[in-house]
Amino acid sequence: MISNRVLPLFALMLAFGIFFTYVQPAWTGSIAATGNAIAADDQALAAASAYIAQQNTLAAARNAIDPASLTRLSTFLPDSVDNVGLILDLNALAARSGLSLSNIDVTSADGSTSGTSAISALPTARVNPVGSIDLSLSAVGTYAALQSFLVGVERSQRILDVRDVVVRGSDTGVYNYQMKLRLFWLR
Repeated sequence: MISNRVLPLFALMLAFGIFFTYVQPAWTGSIAATGNAIAADDQALAAASAYIAQQNTLAAARNAIDPASLTRLSTFLPDSVDNVGLILDLNALAARSGLSLSNIDVTSADGSTSGTSAISALPTARVNPVGSIDLSLSAVGTYAALQSFLVGVERSQRILDVRDVVVRGSDTGVYNYQMKLRLFWLR
């Protein structure tokens, strides 16, 4: 009869011992940590789903824009400097205007000269999404040719800002010009 009472008591004490030594530490330790990790992953998954939905919305809005308008916009504010193309365009504009370009220097906004390679001179800070570089031009021609060149710069599809023009006089009607233009581009 004693064994009938001792065995259930012993089983109860064994159950409490297993609970407090194994089940309770496992439940509050690794299982709780796993539950927290699952909750954090669920939040990240929800954020990723929201990001994908926003990306799809923006892609649909971009696809709704006329491709010709996007081409004009990328010409107006390009995503790279493209020094060679710009210099060729300016040289062709100068030739149509009657000016002769003799020297083109590309300088960064802080004034360091880099010849025709402006990529190394550009600042690496990404504070402003629009970058700019300065072009120093030397030209020779008549005043009418300069006016025609400046009208062409004004009507250019790219954003060019005439910062400075220095005219050196001549008795022959052909002048030497030093110009500084600022080119803008999207970083």
